[in-house]
Amino acid sequence: MAGRHATGAGAGGSTRDAGRLAEPPQRGKGARKAAGAHTVGVITPYLDGSFWNPVLKGIHEAAQQHGCRTLVMRGTPAALQAPSLARELVDGWIVVIGVDGIEQLAAERIPLVVVGTHVHQGNCPSVIPDNHSGIRSAVRHLIEHGHRRIAFVGCFHESDVRVRFEAYRVTLAEAGIPFDPALVIRSDDNWYTGGENAAPQLLAQRHACTAAVFGTDKNALGMIPLLKAAGVRIPEELAIVGFDDVPEAQAVDPPLTTVRQRFEMMGSAACDLVVSMLAGETAPPDLVLTPNTLIQRLSCGCDVIRSLLDEDAASRDGAGGDLDRRMVELLLAPERLAPSTSPAAVWPGVALVLEAYSAALEGAAPPPAKELERAYLQAVSIAPDMGTSMAIVRLLRRSHERRRERLGGDAASAQRVEAFLDSAHLSLARARLNVETDAVTQLGKLVRSNYDVGLALLSGSQQESLSLSWLAKTAALWGCLALREDATTLVVAGAYSRDGSATPPIGGRYRLEAFPPVDRLPPLATSGALMMILLPIRTAQRDWGILALMGPTLRELAGDEGTLGVWASLLAAALERNELVQSLSAKNAELQGAYAMERTLSETVRDLGCPLIPLLPGVLLVPLIGAIDRGRALQVLTAVAEGVGRHEARFVLLELTGVPAVDAQVAHALGQTSRAVALLGARVILVGLRPEIARSLVDVELGDLSTYSSLAAALHELTTGGLRPAGAKRGAARIA
Repeated sequence: MAGRHATGAGAGGSTRDAGRLAEPPQRGKGARKAAGAHTVGVITPYLDGSFWNPVLKGIHEAAQQHGCRTLVMRGTPAALQAPSLARELVDGWIVVIGVDGIEQLAAERIPLVVVGTHVHQGNCPSVIPDNHSGIRSAVRHLIEHGHRRIAFVGCFHESDVRVRFEAYRVTLAEAGIPFDPALVIRSDDNWYTGGENAAPQLLAQRHACTAAVFGTDKNALGMIPLLKAAGVRIPEELAIVGFDDVPEAQAVDPPLTTVRQRFEMMGSAACDLVVSMLAGETAPPDLVLTPNTLIQRLSCGCDVIRSLLDEDAASRDGAGGDLDRRMVELLLAPERLAPSTSPAAVWPGVALVLEAYSAALEGAAPPPAKELERAYLQAVSIAPDMGTSMAIVRLLRRSHERRRERLGGDAASAQRVEAFLDSAHLSLARARLNVETDAVTQLGKLVRSNYDVGLALLSGSQQESLSLSWLAKTAALWGCLALREDATTLVVAGAYSRDGSATPPIGGRYRLEAFPPVDRLPPLATSGALMMILLPIRTAQRDWGILALMGPTLRELAGDEGTLGVWASLLAAALERNELVQSLSAKNAELQGAYAMERTLSETVRDLGCPLIPLLPGVLLVPLIGAIDRGRALQVLTAVAEGVGRHEARFVLLELTGVPAVDAQVAHALGQTSRAVALLGARVILVGLRPEIARSLVDVELGDLSTYSSLAAALHELTTGGLRPAGAKRGAARIA
């Protein structure tokens, strides 16, 4: 696998002379011997994409045929704390691409297989595609077309592309073609964008090469539109070959010639290895290679139907073979059908198609049309590539032509067979259209389902999120949400079962190693019919826990490969939102309490902010503390005026030692207080002036206010008769 979205598989070095080819998968009911109720644990960083989903499908189907359960975990060994999570359930591990932390799994000494990359761990085989042979067939095909200036495009950050590049160089050397470094185009990644960004480099060499081999299809698919926009005619001026045969390869204009891989084969081969190791068999060599085949389409100037038929004829050295077996192997290419497996086990309708062919030969009544339509639909479901489907019709036609050469035949028979072949061609095209129509319909349902799930999670209550009631809007059959209590313990917060089967109790505590609890799984899980999936529920701030889901297959469970990731993200967001709302509610309650306390304190401060102390008969002392604003000045004025009347005071000593500053606004307030007190027949005296306050009052008119630097000085004046009540002419204020 070259990067997250590319669809190759990697190796740490050349596989030209290393490893062995995987045995062809045994297909059909009862083809594999049951190996007991083992659980195969699969760790994969992604569930979406044309690589990851088929690999998981291959693992699950192989596990079912072995009578094993499949438990898929989204993440890497390190991120999932493997082997802690589900340790007591899993009997053997398969790690797909993301091998960070795999050393801990290897130390467990239980079967371990890696898919899509090569790791050097003892007794740990790696299943990868035969990169060397695949690129060799592509380069040799271009050389056979007369090309000698062949470029290579790929992302060299990925080990599988480096292996493919080495095979490109070796194949050129075998043909006596000098290697030209100028024709090596390095892309940024193995995604479409990598091809787009590398297009200017290849365009700069457009007159120096006549063909290009791409390390991945998606690099080629990203670049082809830009090449065409620049006026490059494909394949007339530049023949192109990719690697992977992703679904889009047959839909691009022109259709892309590519090296076809069956990613399901990688998954089934890995599962077969785990089961064989569980049975006590010796682990295979370091590398296990899965086969591939060159699919010729228009981007190199060839015909996919002819390529498949030529490959079929070459593999049999012209010896022919059972027609039904050859038809099935066309659908399975590059897989080979095991001798012990019946063609009908893979394509149940193949016998019906051959019956219709025989009826056309003999002039007998054909099988019912509806049954034939179902048979063709089965074929398309096995190999959705239209060129492959058409190869079936071409194979029947070629077989009929050879039969006529050997046995002869009348014109009426030939006409009936031709009509049958035309009908088969049309039926296969109609079946392919039905598949596309169903896919669009399912996509519409998926959009509505995801909308409902998003609405339920992001606008519903915390209880709705935790209860997993929203799973009723999906195809999930069973679910359990367990939140982390600490690093080693999960607590069940929600559970769901479509058919009412057992679920873990809410509040139940389970160790990581024992989750999900085997005794609380639905019955179909025990038989391996359901795929179990563990999704970490995480946000950037917190690891919330694990969501366990079950369904027939990943595709049936989610409808679209990326959906499960969306559910996990939405659930994590809902949990974080609910906690944030609770936190905000608690903070709001705290703020309300603090505000109420602050108001109480403010009222107390106001009550204490202007105390009236009868110091001597007719003398009130008012110590002021803190800044004096407009509200405080009004409070002082009111309190002093009331105090003068209540105590029949003649003098009011305003003590300013605790006032930080006296400015024009404060002076104005003091002046107002002095005038109000004077109207009541008393007099205001300012005491406790500090030098800095005195400096600030130099240019301030204080009117009839007397000022003293200390309370002692003011009292001395009062006791010696130096101060007179209001009404006596004292002139301007003085500072004593």
